[in-house]
Amino acid sequence: MEFDMLKDRFTAQEARQLNPLVLAFIGDAIYEVFIRTYLVDQNRDMSVHKLHVKAISFVKAHAQSEFIKILEEKLTEEELSIFKRGRNSKSGTIPKNADLQEYKAATGFEALLGYLYVTEQTERLNYFFGFIIESKQNK
Repeated sequence: MEFDMLKDRFTAQEARQLNPLVLAFIGDAIYEVFIRTYLVDQNRDMSVHKLHVKAISFVKAHAQSEFIKILEEKLTEEELSIFKRGRNSKSGTIPKNADLQEYKAATGFEALLGYLYVTEQTERLNYFFGFIIESKQNK
């Protein structure tokens, strides 16, 4: 199986033209895989149920909205623009376990991660992921 099949598929301009909810769709998946992989690496003998409970503390809308509040001052102008487009987009779904503001912030957060992923800005993604892990450990 080839994992480079999407390499060089999206220019920054093409990625900016994507619907921000599409970027959030991708960002949600990327973030979930990162968190799950990180948790398994740190807790190799933990049960799947306990891993799932730990993952929820990272991926729920409330946590994502808290992370983006901390990260917002570290965003470039372009990143801030992508975040705001995601945050301000109308998703058509009603959040079940978060208030609307948290849900919108989480959507913006996911859109930003999706944008960074499709534009292959892995160093920036790693910076944000490292910052998230560090901020969670310091709580």
